[in-house]
Amino acid sequence: MLEAVASAKLALGHADVPVAALVLDASGTVIGAGRNERELRQDPTAHAEILALRAAAAATGDWHLTDTTLVVTLEPCAMCAGAILAARVPVVVFGAWDAKAGAAGSVYDLLRDRRMPHRVEVYAGVEEAECAALLLDFFGKRRG
Repeated sequence: MLEAVASAKLALGHADVPVAALVLDASGTVIGAGRNERELRQDPTAHAEILALRAAAAATGDWHLTDTTLVVTLEPCAMCAGAILAARVPVVVFGAWDAKAGAAGSVYDLLRDRRMPHRVEVYAGVEEAECAALLLDFFGKRRG
């Protein structure tokens, strides 16, 4: 998670919300990484999780990411939860909760919804204070 936090700070360089994600293989090696780049790319889908999943699929040559763990500094939104489910990621670890748009237990719980064909094991609140502080600082400065 600390590697993801360090990457999230880089998003500040292009005025993006500081969120980062890593996809780890079964041995814990990073096979995909991404950070929010919506402002940089002018792309509403350029969330950290989406970019990390794309990088992992490209690195492995397979969109089925069945033996991986996604580590992300902020609870995934509904769009990202859909991508996580589609990629068959079995484990998600996140830092800060997203009380406005979270889809892994706060507002929604899409990743563990029994109606989904694939459910995800979710570990929440890992390095939560540091992840939340990064976001609070960003939005505090942005909103003055």
